[in-house]
Amino acid sequence: MTEQKFIPALGYDFLSEYYDLTIKLTMPEKKFRSRLIDFVNPLSGESILEFGFGTAQNLILLKERKPEALVQGVDIDPKIKSIAEYKLRKHSLEVPLHLYDGKTLPFADNSFDKVFSSLVFHQLDAENKLTCLKELYRVLKPDGMLIIGDWGKAKSKWMRFSFYAVQLLDGFKTTNDNVNGLMPQFISDAGFQDVEEEDFINTLIGTYSYYTAIKSEQ
Repeated sequence: MTEQKFIPALGYDFLSEYYDLTIKLTMPEKKFRSRLIDFVNPLSGESILEFGFGTAQNLILLKERKPEALVQGVDIDPKIKSIAEYKLRKHSLEVPLHLYDGKTLPFADNSFDKVFSSLVFHQLDAENKLTCLKELYRVLKPDGMLIIGDWGKAKSKWMRFSFYAVQLLDGFKTTNDNVNGLMPQFISDAGFQDVEEEDFINTLIGTYSYYTAIKSEQ
């Protein structure tokens, strides 16, 4: 596997173990995660991928809501994978977790009914945003659904100001596209249709937005 430079959770590798605590302190965690799974709307027997599984909080919530969903996760960070595996074991859940090289996802074309992601794309520069979205398009089945929760266009001056805390950790180069509201354009440029910002939640550190899109039938 080719080594690919990536931004760890909270911007620095040594902070990864504090990621869950940071989320609890700065965001309405139950609300924003539950709303994300609402948009995923997992159904029995559906093949669902989480792109950037982090510490497995979303996977745990999804599997507890719909145990019959066929869920997998993929991430680039070996340390965060170890944390996720530990938490899944604590919840007695079996969810396949994969590492990848940051370029090509280890799945065949048209593998998943749905792909979802949370707080990943603000860590990617413009080129990698588009590359990853094209990979997600590839692995989705025709008429498959993409759901992304991430920092979006600030809904107020205070939200814009508070988001500087995120930018200081994760970098201005990667986060500017998000706060300037460009995620829908990236999603469209990757080939998706019916791109919508469905909802948003204002948090202590910025506006968290929900985007949905469809891979057109081929």
